[in-house]
Amino acid sequence: MTTKKKNIEFLRVTHLRGPNIWTYRPVIEVWLDIGELENFPSNTIPGFYERLIAVLPGMMEHRCGVGEHGGFFERVREGTWAGHILEHVVLELQNLAGMRTGFGQTRSTNVAGVYKMAFRTRQEQVGRAALHAGRDLLMALIEDQPFDLASKVAELHELVDDLCLGPSTAHIVDAATERQIPFIRLNEGNLVQLGHSAAQRRIWTAETDRTSAIAESIASDKDLTKSLLQSCGVPVPEGTLVKSAEEAWEEAQDIGLPVVVKPYDGNHGRGVSLNLVTEADVVAAYHLAARKGESKSVIVERYITGNEHRLLVVGKHVIAAAKGEALWVVGNGKSNIIELVDDQINIDPRRGTGEDSPLNAIAPQHGAEVILELERQGLTAYSIPPDGQKILIQPNGNVAFDVTDEVHPEVARAAALAARIVGLDIAGIDLVAEDISRPLEEQRGAIIEVNASPGLLAHLKPAEGKPRPVGTAIIAHLFAPEESGRIPLIGVAGTHGTSLIARLIACIIGITGKHTGVACSQGLYLDQRQVVNANSANWDIGQRLLLNRSVQAAVFETNARMILTDGLAYDKCAIGVVTDMDGHADLGEFYVNDADQMFKIMRTQVDVVLPHGTAVLNAGDPQVVELAELCDGKVMFYGLDANLPAIVQHRSKGERVVFLRDNSIVLASGAEEMALLPLSSLKPTKAEQPESIMAAVAAAWALDMSAELIGAGLRTFDSNPKKTSY
Repeated sequence: MTTKKKNIEFLRVTHLRGPNIWTYRPVIEVWLDIGELENFPSNTIPGFYERLIAVLPGMMEHRCGVGEHGGFFERVREGTWAGHILEHVVLELQNLAGMRTGFGQTRSTNVAGVYKMAFRTRQEQVGRAALHAGRDLLMALIEDQPFDLASKVAELHELVDDLCLGPSTAHIVDAATERQIPFIRLNEGNLVQLGHSAAQRRIWTAETDRTSAIAESIASDKDLTKSLLQSCGVPVPEGTLVKSAEEAWEEAQDIGLPVVVKPYDGNHGRGVSLNLVTEADVVAAYHLAARKGESKSVIVERYITGNEHRLLVVGKHVIAAAKGEALWVVGNGKSNIIELVDDQINIDPRRGTGEDSPLNAIAPQHGAEVILELERQGLTAYSIPPDGQKILIQPNGNVAFDVTDEVHPEVARAAALAARIVGLDIAGIDLVAEDISRPLEEQRGAIIEVNASPGLLAHLKPAEGKPRPVGTAIIAHLFAPEESGRIPLIGVAGTHGTSLIARLIACIIGITGKHTGVACSQGLYLDQRQVVNANSANWDIGQRLLLNRSVQAAVFETNARMILTDGLAYDKCAIGVVTDMDGHADLGEFYVNDADQMFKIMRTQVDVVLPHGTAVLNAGDPQVVELAELCDGKVMFYGLDANLPAIVQHRSKGERVVFLRDNSIVLASGAEEMALLPLSSLKPTKAEQPESIMAAVAAAWALDMSAELIGAGLRTFDSNPKKTSY
């Protein structure tokens, strides 16, 4: 072993927010200098393999390049370098913290000991924290020093809880991803845009941009909700609104005991007391409900025998249903109620305080509803019940036991009708019934509440039963089967005339009447008007187009530097144009030292072309031509000469090409040709850039625009549009 200091230094840490040279997803890219560790692969460090597998056994699932279970540890045993090991450690720390991810790559540079490492992260701050924690852990393992892994994972887990999407929202986003619908997180909470620009929809957990504010207000007004439901024939319990404890007891006697007391404007079961039979109980329940609600008004209603159920309605259908159960403990003559609850209820691993726990932990000394229930039995949280005595802790709640397959069609119909009456597109319908498989009328069951923004976790992660595809249902509610949440997106990558190409494409599309935006090195354009001035293409300007609800088609200019520093501003595109592979001489700071490295960078534009889309490639650049085999969709070539090899070969296959002949632009599909227009008919500034003109024409033709419209767009293009600002 050497006495020289070993260390891992971070030279640069970059969050690539869009598709990049590593993968389609956002990653954190790190430039590492492993210093003396370059001379010490893992198999030369005594005991390192054993320490690593003991501390992070979960990495046995990392297949690495070996491609099989335990593949990564096989590499460690055989000998691999610190940069590669750090990549896997960081991924595993994120997984342990509850943020699942798996992609990572590490590559050497032309400088000894310096590596580029990339790893997938779902949240930048969590990823950066995991990176630093991973380095500290790895160095401790290398130097055989102690490391408090549990404490560090707890810190990361707290970051995940604070910064990442909640489990319900994440489930909906995952369902959108399954449909290949893009998403953009709009704030640090759970407000998410699904889709792009004019095709977008928005969600905030179980609320959508179809959720009416009026409907939410109605749902929060329990008395009004019940009145509307009753008028439409939905079974509801008899009840009335009261404003004092004395009035509550009077109404309870009129309705008939037992009764339920709950807040007039509460939600999610807060402040609800059930099965009340004495004046003292009703008065105490009134004061509890008044505290839990926003107003002092309280509802007293008939108590319905049965179990509480929550039915989730999405659109016009019941998607999931869960049943609740009462909670009891049995005394042992030694332990108080708090201790009994911890030993008999909270010991259940499904219970916890976090969002990912299907059941809540119970705190008898703090929960107002539990305290009231114990008082009704003459107890407190510190009482010690005799051995064998059964104590009711919570008569309602705990709605987390899946019964979706048991719901009677008439019950489902009543629940869906209740949601429509209130006006909610997504609703949680609370009802009480002894048997959910029978109609409510047969058992005097009733709907007791209609909730906006219902919790989804009980259906996604039930305490018992199978999870329900709630996210899939919500996405199907927001997007018809033929809708993708996408607008026509066109990406233009390269260095030759790309701004002109992007603006020409937008002008041609605009002829069809679509509101079209352009993000290019000259700024942001909306319908040919410059609204933001800029001197380079950048990621943030591109995002503004994707957020703009008025934009129906968008064109993005990009270049190698932007791909290396930010990634693309969009996940996929309908058309991807690549003009050239020039510019490597200006990228030395990124360890790009020769022209061949440009291929890996510029292929990013082709990699994101949708399967039904088209890559538009310059036939005059051999390296650009090679990108054709990487495209998932169609390919269209353009060039100055009809005899370019790529154009000749492509035409022989019956494919489409654009070329110049006798100073006129020609569109050809196989042997069939169609002259578009002579360059002389265009303004001189455009006619002097025929390759750029043809690239724009090819992109428009790939969008299946007619030759007449393409010609009209070229003739009307103004290279110096009016400027405005918003």
